[in-house]
Amino acid sequence: MDEKKVSLIDRIFRKESLILLVGLFFIGSAYYTGNSMQYFWGIAIICGAIALHFVQKKDWKKHWEEQEELKKRHDAVRAREREIKDAKGK
Repeated sequence: MDEKKVSLIDRIFRKESLILLVGLFFIGSAYYTGNSMQYFWGIAIICGAIALHFVQKKDWKKHWEEQEELKKRHDAVRAREREIKDAKGK
């Protein structure tokens, strides 16, 4: 049961959660004060928190490994094209 409490506390105090709470605070404050600019900032902050969640969810290590593999393949194709070009030039 302690592990569930710790995980809940960790979930609440993650960056995305805190940023989301700030966005909700801005929207609540805008409703209370009637300042329309705070609605904009609240919505922008909430959208940023959602984007941050999806960015952190992505497996970046796998992504960069795929990019390195594509770069190696591209370099190999370019080297092969240069060899063919050099062979035709002789």
